[in-house]
Amino acid sequence: MIDSDSIKVQTFVSTNSEKVPNYERAAKYWSKIPATVDGMLVGFGFVSDVDIKGSDKFLKSLFQMQFPPGKERALDCGAGIGRISKNLLTKHFNIVDLVEQNRTFIEEAKSYIGQNERIGNFYNIGLQNFKPSVQYDVIWSQWVLGHLRDEDLIEFLIKCRDHLMPGGVIVVKENLTSSDSIEMDEEDSSVTRPYSLMQKLFTAAGLTCICETKQKNFPKFLYRVDMFALRPTKLLQNEATSQ
Repeated sequence: MIDSDSIKVQTFVSTNSEKVPNYERAAKYWSKIPATVDGMLVGFGFVSDVDIKGSDKFLKSLFQMQFPPGKERALDCGAGIGRISKNLLTKHFNIVDLVEQNRTFIEEAKSYIGQNERIGNFYNIGLQNFKPSVQYDVIWSQWVLGHLRDEDLIEFLIKCRDHLMPGGVIVVKENLTSSDSIEMDEEDSSVTRPYSLMQKLFTAAGLTCICETKQKNFPKFLYRVDMFALRPTKLLQNEATSQ
């Protein structure tokens, strides 16, 4: 039996392979970065508080929807030292799991977050190889998806999509280019994608954006940053049909 999701990935990737992240080069880059908030934000640690406030406002708006996500379990993807887990997710969810491929960051996260009964599992693995083992109410991915190749990003989103609790959402918070082109950072081997491409990737993964907003109060010289809340397209179609 042919997997329709695999067909979507193969079809999409064939037309989007110009600029490709290199996983080994990225891992080498991050191995030299200090395990601090400023390190996680590549020298822009001063935006952390504004960033968290924007994310908190967006998350609270999701809880106010007609069919809101639950508050039992969340996943922090590309968690670094746990900045988002500590300052955002543990404020709202009973259990927060973290996935991060850098072992040093994982170990620092345990110290940075401190004793917190809401912290669940630490997964030391790259997102391109990660597969959730439980279902989540919210899966949060921020400033990490630019390190994934298009095909791996789609596959990752599909795996997340299939491990959502009823009413669950995937939140993506990422830099976006101001043009319709992909921009490559050769130093850390990541890409910044345009809005149009992000939408195509979501569609290819069988996801529909139900809510989105732009991060406010960031310095103008930084990339535009948008937040997207995604739900499985088939689920939304079934809900529409049943109404």
